[in-house]
This record gives sequence, C-alpha cells and structure tokens, in this order.
Amino acid sequence: MNNTLSRKERSYIIVAALLALFLGALDALVMTAAMPTIVVELGGLHLYSWVYSAYFLARAVSLPVIGKLSDVYSSRNIFLFSIMLFLLASAAAGTATSMSFLVAARIFQGVGAGGIFALVYIVLSDISPAEERAKTLSFASSIWGIASLVGPTLGGFIVTYFSWRWIFFINIPIALICLAGIGLFLKVEQQPQKNVDLDFAGVASLSCFILCFLSIFIVGGRDYAWYSLEIFTLCTLSALFVLVFYYVEKRAKDPVIDLTFFKNHNFAAGNIATFFSSFAIFSLFAYAPLFIQGALGKTPMKVAVAMLSLSLGWSFGSLFLGRFARGAGGKTATVSGALLLIFSSIIMLSFSTETSILTCFLVFQLVGIGMGFVTLSSLLLVQASLPKANLGIATSLHQFSRTLGGTIGVGICGGVVTTQLINNLEASAATVPPPVIQSLLDSMENLFQPEFQALLSEETRNILYNAVAQAISSVHWIVFGASLLCCGAAVLLKRQQ
Repeated sequence: MNNTLSRKERSYIIVAALLALFLGALDALVMTAAMPTIVVELGGLHLYSWVYSAYFLARAVSLPVIGKLSDVYSSRNIFLFSIMLFLLASAAAGTATSMSFLVAARIFQGVGAGGIFALVYIVLSDISPAEERAKTLSFASSIWGIASLVGPTLGGFIVTYFSWRWIFFINIPIALICLAGIGLFLKVEQQPQKNVDLDFAGVASLSCFILCFLSIFIVGGRDYAWYSLEIFTLCTLSALFVLVFYYVEKRAKDPVIDLTFFKNHNFAAGNIATFFSSFAIFSLFAYAPLFIQGALGKTPMKVAVAMLSLSLGWSFGSLFLGRFARGAGGKTATVSGALLLIFSSIIMLSFSTETSILTCFLVFQLVGIGMGFVTLSSLLLVQASLPKANLGIATSLHQFSRTLGGTIGVGICGGVVTTQLINNLEASAATVPPPVIQSLLDSMENLFQPEFQALLSEETRNILYNAVAQAISSVHWIVFGASLLCCGAAVLLKRQQ
C-alpha cells in the first residue's frame, strides 16, 4: 500500500479513479439511444453493430496487456495515458463525419477503457489499507450498476435535447478532472523496473486470439450463419492462435500471462466464477428488455423500471458486502452470490406472458445482488491468490474474465433468440394466414415497438407475445446453466487462511 498518502489525498484519488471507471462503463451503454440518430446522419448501416463491437473487442484485448505493463512500469503513468487516450478518442468520435471514422475512434476508446478498467482496481487496491480494501472496491463495483442505469437514459436525453455528438464531448471535462486527480495526488513509491524483456510475441498472439474468438460471437448468427465457412475460419484461427500463445508463453522470459498462475486454485476458480456470473447478468441486461416489451407488451418506461432493479441490486450487493459483511473476500460470499443467481434464474424459468412487472422487478433485483456479491468477493480472492508484485495482472485478468463472459453470453443468446423467434413465428403459420406471419418476419426491427404492436390484431399480437416469450425462455435456461457453473467454481474455492 502507498503509505505516503494522507486520507484527503486518498479520497481525491478514489473520486478521480471512480469517475474514470464511470466514463468507461457509461460509454458502453450510452450509445444505445443514440445509434438510430447517428445512422440517419452518418449512414453506414452495415457498420451499425461494429460501433459496439469495436469498442468491446479493443477493451478485451487491452485489458491483460495493460495489466501486465502496470506490474512492470509506473501504474500512475499508464493510468494517465489510458485516460488521455480515452479523452482524445472521445473528441475524435464526436467530430466523426462517417461511420467508418466513428468505428475507428471507438477502437481507440476501447483501448483507453481497457486501461482504465485495469488500472482503477489496481490503483484502488494499492492505495487502500488491507482492512478497507473491500469497502473501497465495493464502490468500484457499484459504479457498473449506476452506469447501466444512467447510460441509456442519459443517451436519450442528450439526443433529444442536444446533438448525439455530445455523448462523446461530455467525456472531455470529466476526463480532465480524472487526469487532474490522478496526476496531482497519486504518488509512485517504487521505480519502474529496467531492462525488462517485453513479451511482444505473447501480446500479439493473445490479441489475435481474443480478436478472432470474440468475433465468432459478435458476427455468428447475425452476419454469418453458425455453420458458415467464415465462422469455421474464425474458429480455426482462434484455436491456432491459442496454441501459438501457449507455446510462446511457456518459453518467454517474462510472459505477458504467466500460465503457472492458473495452477493457483483460487486464481483459476475465481476467474471462472466471474466469467459465468458476467455471462449470466449481461445476457439478462441485453434480452430482458425484449421479454418485457415484446412478450409482456409493456411500455419502455416500465422496461426502464424493471431494469433499474437489476442495476440497483448489483450496486446494493457490492456496497453491502464491502461495507458491512465480514469476510467480503471469502468463499462464503462468492457461494452466496452464486446461489442467489441460481435461485433467481430458477424463478425466471417460469416466466410467461402472464408474468407481472412486479415479479420481474423483484427477481431481477435478486440477480443483481447475487452479481454484486460474486463480482467483489471473487476479485478480492483473485488478488489475494498472487503476490502483491502481480497485483496488476491479477486484477486485469479478473476484468478480462468479466468482459469475455459478458461478450460471449450476449453473442450466444443473440443467435439463439433470433433463431428461436423466427422458428416460432414460422411455426404459427399453421393457425394464422401465412401473409400475417410474413408481415411480422418482414418487420423484425419493429416487433418490439409499442406503436407497431398497437397496429396488430389481438390474435396476431398474442402470437407475437408467445413467440417472443418462448424465444427469451431459451435465454433464461442459458442463464440458469451459467449460474450453475458459477456456483460450481465458487464451491471449488479454498477458504483463505
């Protein structure tokens, strides 16, 4: 821990770091409400999904790399660089004149966000006394819940009353505050290591693996069929690059990821637990709104209320665990969170077109609390499993596991939902005139809009509701399976001595 900081200086650093984390988390969500307007102005509909995907891919690639660099060089300087890169990329995105330029800017935003996500937890862990680490990190975990609440609402407000460009420009003053807080108050106790043999081959092979592997779930079932040549090629390249990475790391003098870390029981199990918990909750974040609006026929405002419970539950779970629960970084807390995920996902298996919005609210809140428990407790366990000299890579790999789990979960569920929904609608052609079903299939983008649903007959609307409910039920089963695997990893954790 950095012992030269006063309590006031430590508070300034915490605020600056949390603001930086908020920026990165918010930027992944604030785009939702703005994208239709952006497409109208910039064109490039074929690049629509890549405005999101480029950001997530760049973030995933940069997380383990920057985490390793923070163990070698000054975490303060790398943190400042990451914030500055995010600031400049935001300014560039706000001035974009084409969709291609916007995607390019989002790549650099993703790299900056990856550095921010890795360094926030490293810096907060480093400046906090051991007895206060859980409390401090609980604030960081709750930021994710707050961002998921504020993001879509803020995006809609800015697009409605200002210009979509301010979604990016608003990052600039906040990033400047972060730069001032970190630059003025964060002190470096240890000098960076010299004459370090950087593992460029490991960085390159890992980056190529992540790019190919995550691309499978981003384009699979959407841009290309799951059994297409393109997806087969991505799978082959992923397998090839992971083998190259393994070969390189076994022989590297200073590997970017020391594979012996995974021999540590808690390091491996903690990362697996956070992978599957993120797989579950981000799948819900993505597809629960479709269930509420497309199967229950509720308004966007009621969707927002239901999703609010998921965000608040996550924030409350992390804050409660960090501030009031003993053994916040212990096995019991992780298992308890995983059991909450299982219990709530079992209830979701019974969801139907008759489910009330109140039931959704209460169940989603339990899911959020479980996620808050797993996220914070597994992070503390992973950090404690390695020597302090490896704090950076331990923390960044935990964040990488979260990013990987969420991206793969959303990708898999997206392919399943699309396929199931089309099959369900086509199966209804036996009882409904085929032209009616064809009109629904031709209007897939509008199926969840209340205005479109209001134009349908009651019979057709009920067919749509049931088709959506059955499609989203597949997501609930997938979430249930991921929750079971999360709990299995949590049970395998060893208690700290």
